[in-house]
Amino acid sequence: MQKAIGHKVWAIAEGYIPAYSNGPEPQFTSHETACILNTSDQDAHVKVWIYFSDRDPIGPYEVTVEAKRTKHLRFNDLKEPEPVPLDTDYASVFESDVPVVVQHTRLDSRQSENALLSTMAYPAG
Repeated sequence: MQKAIGHKVWAIAEGYIPAYSNGPEPQFTSHETACILNTSDQDAHVKVWIYFSDRDPIGPYEVTVEAKRTKHLRFNDLKEPEPVPLDTDYASVFESDVPVVVQHTRLDSRQSENALLSTMAYPAG
């Protein structure tokens, strides 16, 4: 049995979803993704808040990552309590009831030469 790794609180200070894309959907749709790894024996119940420079945060968005699984969560797919706006700078905070690991990835396909960015989120707790 592997010990659960990670933290219960994570932050991604940078977020932006371009309003348009270049290439076939859904593979080349410009997007932001949080890759969430749960190595514990329990399902992780994760709440996500989105922060902006000019308005109150929205959330929580709620997602479950099953025990000993990973989930690639596209911010573009978050709909409740409201969709994450396009062409808008934002940041995000993740709270989980069990330790998880969060990695941030962006695909920017506005040009035919795609750009991919990936970085670890900040472990805050």
